[in-house]
Amino acid sequence: MSNSTSVVEELLSAIPQLRPSLYFKTSLTALSHAMEDHVLAGTTKFLVIASFQQERFYLQEANRYLRIAELTDQIYVLSALGTSFVSRSENYETVAFEADDTLTQEWHLVVVGADYSACLICRERSPVPSTDGPPLDQTRRFEGIWTQDRYVTQTAAGLLLDRIVGYRPDLTDKVAIARQRYLDPTLTPPEHLGGSGGPDPFTQRLVTYLQAGQYKLLKAYKAITAQERRERLVNSITSVVRQSLNADEIFAKAAQELGQALQVCRCLIYPCSATDAAVAIAHQHLNNTVDSLLGETWPLATNPLFDYVQDTKETIAIADTQARDSPFRQELEAIRPLLERWQIRAWLIVPLTYQGRLVGMIELHQCQPEPYEWSEDDTALVDAIATQLSVAIIQAEAYTNLQDLNQQLAALDRTRANLIAITGHELRTPLSTIQVCLESLATEPDMPNELRQIMLQSALEDAERMRKLVQDFLTLSRLESGRVEWNLESLSIQECVDLALSSIHGSQDNAETPSITVKIPKQVPLVRADGEWLVEVLAKLLDNAQKFTPATGKITIQVTRSSPTHLQVTVADTGRGIEPSRLNVVFDRFYQEEGALRRTTGGTGLGLAMCRQIVEGLGGTIWAESAGKNKGSQFHFTIPIAQGKLDGRSSRSSRSGTKQPVTLPGNPSVLLDD
Repeated sequence: MSNSTSVVEELLSAIPQLRPSLYFKTSLTALSHAMEDHVLAGTTKFLVIASFQQERFYLQEANRYLRIAELTDQIYVLSALGTSFVSRSENYETVAFEADDTLTQEWHLVVVGADYSACLICRERSPVPSTDGPPLDQTRRFEGIWTQDRYVTQTAAGLLLDRIVGYRPDLTDKVAIARQRYLDPTLTPPEHLGGSGGPDPFTQRLVTYLQAGQYKLLKAYKAITAQERRERLVNSITSVVRQSLNADEIFAKAAQELGQALQVCRCLIYPCSATDAAVAIAHQHLNNTVDSLLGETWPLATNPLFDYVQDTKETIAIADTQARDSPFRQELEAIRPLLERWQIRAWLIVPLTYQGRLVGMIELHQCQPEPYEWSEDDTALVDAIATQLSVAIIQAEAYTNLQDLNQQLAALDRTRANLIAITGHELRTPLSTIQVCLESLATEPDMPNELRQIMLQSALEDAERMRKLVQDFLTLSRLESGRVEWNLESLSIQECVDLALSSIHGSQDNAETPSITVKIPKQVPLVRADGEWLVEVLAKLLDNAQKFTPATGKITIQVTRSSPTHLQVTVADTGRGIEPSRLNVVFDRFYQEEGALRRTTGGTGLGLAMCRQIVEGLGGTIWAESAGKNKGSQFHFTIPIAQGKLDGRSSRSSRSGTKQPVTLPGNPSVLLDD
């Protein structure tokens, strides 16, 4: 059978004058052994009733009760049913109760004799686990009655004897003998009855000493537990840092574990620098009773506490953000709407620093109505985690930089491969032609003049091709290394376009080319640029447009004012177009729309790369747009406007506002549109 009524409650109900006390397990063990030793040392017979919470506790004391059984025949031992403990009558009576009985939470020992009586009736504050014991057994605490008062002891004995008969009715006669022999029904409670019932002074001092020692041990255990918790959490975060170089993964794990360990309402971890105005919250631990900050923009520049942490690199622990005597009262008042919006009552802010540089922040929020005092253990734990996370941020940055470097090295390797392929093709082919032509001229003195002229012309053209290739290599190298000295001046964009058109015409043969339309407003400001390099950009963009546009197509040069500080120049064509997925790489070195060696239009793939370097060097940006294959393309670049100059027209920009066909030598059709 099982019983749901506590023996402690029954005793306190039977004797209301009793006041329970708090005892540690060590104290109860010492008292139990003292009571048992009194029985072992005596010559008279005793009634002994002992109740153990679990079988394993009984097994630790079984030998003592075998010795006691040699001295008296009235011994009753109660314990939870187990493999080695069942109800039976052998050396002494054993009484087994079920696992759901209230006795599994209680500790009882009653000793009644002719000249000595004592009882220990206690229950544990927290139930003992059904399998393994608590990790720190010495910190277990009980509350109840320990006394040597005969009336209280016999009352407790009567209650336990009733329980025994209920569990084992076969012991009714034996229990009746125990009652007749050891219990006096004429006893009345004394006038003054305390929780200890007047034990002997030595025992009282012993218990006091044990209790004081246990309080010290409990404090030490708490410190050890806090240290163990801190080390376990730090080790967990360290393990994540070692296994992953992904800062997001590390922050997510750290926020979750730190928030759970400290049982805070909200834990935020985010990377930041001293110059950040705000951050987006991407990692948090959240108590379900408060609002989430995930995805919110968290202000930094307008938060005076952030400024304080940035300057001092110290932890801020605020127990009550509403306290008028807070040392941060002015700072808190400045962000009062933020505190009320997110219900922050207590706040712990810990900076993540590396070599004196702020790299991130940990914030803990308590949002309950009452203040919360941050303990030294709390701050020590967060400081330890902050050290690990600071290293994690630096490692993640280093890993990112390493990835960028690897990508740059991979790009450099591709560039080297392209350089070998292109230079091998672009140099070997014209050299072969030149060699063949010169050998033919040298070995064939009777060669007809017309053929001789063709040989010479071919050699000259390929020599010029080689010269341009080498020149492009040298120019791009100067631009990329930053060795170009820009000669900036106020220029007319109209004149630069005209010079580019002339340059394009001078390099063309008599083959048909697409028509070119120029659209430049009358009132266009001067630009601040290096004229030689600006003309080079325009010429290369025009040359590129002509290569990929059929003779029946059109090329448009348009100038607009894209912003108060920049003009935008667009070179658009109706030619072959570019796949949208490749628009980001057309400005890379050696990029060619049909591959390095499978091209039909010639060129080295350096022109657009040079355009990007020049435009960026002049303070502008360049980009390309295209709807796809055979839908044309548009190349845009911006150039800074010369300050204080309102009109960029030169003598050539005084034409009328209508389109005027202009026939340049070589007959490319050019329309000028103001």
